[in-house]
Amino acid sequence: MGFGVSGSTAIIFLGVLVATGTLYSAGAGTAEQITEAQEEDREDLLDRQNTEIGVTEVVYNDSESNLDITVTNTGTTTLSVTETSLLVDNALVQPDSTTVDEDGSTDVWAPDSSLVLHVSGIDQPDRVKVVAENGVAASNTTVEVI
Repeated sequence: MGFGVSGSTAIIFLGVLVATGTLYSAGAGTAEQITEAQEEDREDLLDRQNTEIGVTEVVYNDSESNLDITVTNTGTTTLSVTETSLLVDNALVQPDSTTVDEDGSTDVWAPDSSLVLHVSGIDQPDRVKVVAENGVAASNTTVEVI
């Protein structure tokens, strides 16, 4: 065997090493992304399991066309007020004002606290539904008219 055969064998071996290193890097990066996604999924599931909300009161003022919905966070997850959605008769409605335990400036809806959503200029609804940021929902079909 001459130098040509030994040199070409060395070049092929070097190419195999480079290709293996590249494949390993790509495979390890992909495995890490999959693991991170699975961990995020587990955290989201835990948040949903620890979230519980309940619509405790729905009051419609017929003379002023105002609707007040009181929702209590009975779970252990702290929720965001701005990420909470309100559906009135299956239509997405933006509340005019929100208060958490009579504080209208906070975005934190802590456990064991009540959120009041106020909507003005609306017809009397048959059903309201409140959806938290992680998809947990509570609804009420009993509307008290005053």
